[in-house]
Amino acid sequence: MTDDAQRSRQGVLFAIAAYTMWGIAPIYFKLLQQVPALEILAHRIIWSFVLVLVLIVGLRRWYRIRPVVTNKKQMLRLTIATFLLGGNWFLFIWAINNDHILDASLGYYINPLLNVAIGMVVFAERMRRMQLLAIALAVIGVLIQVISFGSVPWVALALACSFATYGAIRKRLPVDSMTGLWLETTILLPFMLVYVFFFATSGASDMTANTWQLNLLLIAAGIVTTAPLLCFTAAAQRIRYATLGFFQYIGPSLMFILAVWVYGEPLAADKLVTFAIIWAALALYSLDTLVHQQRSKRA
Repeated sequence: MTDDAQRSRQGVLFAIAAYTMWGIAPIYFKLLQQVPALEILAHRIIWSFVLVLVLIVGLRRWYRIRPVVTNKKQMLRLTIATFLLGGNWFLFIWAINNDHILDASLGYYINPLLNVAIGMVVFAERMRRMQLLAIALAVIGVLIQVISFGSVPWVALALACSFATYGAIRKRLPVDSMTGLWLETTILLPFMLVYVFFFATSGASDMTANTWQLNLLLIAAGIVTTAPLLCFTAAAQRIRYATLGFFQYIGPSLMFILAVWVYGEPLAADKLVTFAIIWAALALYSLDTLVHQQRSKRA
């Protein structure tokens, strides 16, 4: 096996690992269902900050932090992106622990199509006809749920919009994922510490009063956050970004399976229709991407 083939194979394995970990994350958050979402978020940020700090020190990557911190424009953009990410994390945790895993799944199915739309509007990227048709189908799917069934999938839309906007801002920031994650958790850390010490009410944040099992689960929030991101970064370094995109459906698909067959969330008619149309849109989008890749190779 050649070195390029070996790297590609490794990249595929890293991509599968990353999206699988994101897809089964609801299992972890369900184990913390007795803890309020904001407290789980606080621990997620605190322990991610600690874990990534250890990795940065261990890998001697301090030199990557100063250029970002000393650039006011970059820090302003990163701060805006950080609060979008924090809101996305909070809403995701809330959705999982309030039996809205299907909505979370729908949101992350919509996300890649929303990324295409943002690329067209914000980055002036040219869209192919099949891509435009896929976006139009996704819009129709949401509108049918709103008009025919009178329900707005606000959790799904908020998750998709916040993460897509976060991604668009981060795309223009020359900051690697590990440095970016540490700076993001650093920005949110003071707010979370104030909340934990002065406003948390469940008692779970007093780790001296918890069982060791609960404390282990809370500390594991850092691993749950960091591990898939590191796998994703490793995959992105080894395979083409367009190829990586085909693996992004693993996450919401696993969430869908967990919601319906493990946690028994009802798949009502409005959600089923919306899911069916979004799946059709994603099939079109994926087919178009595959055809375009093949044409590019031949060219």
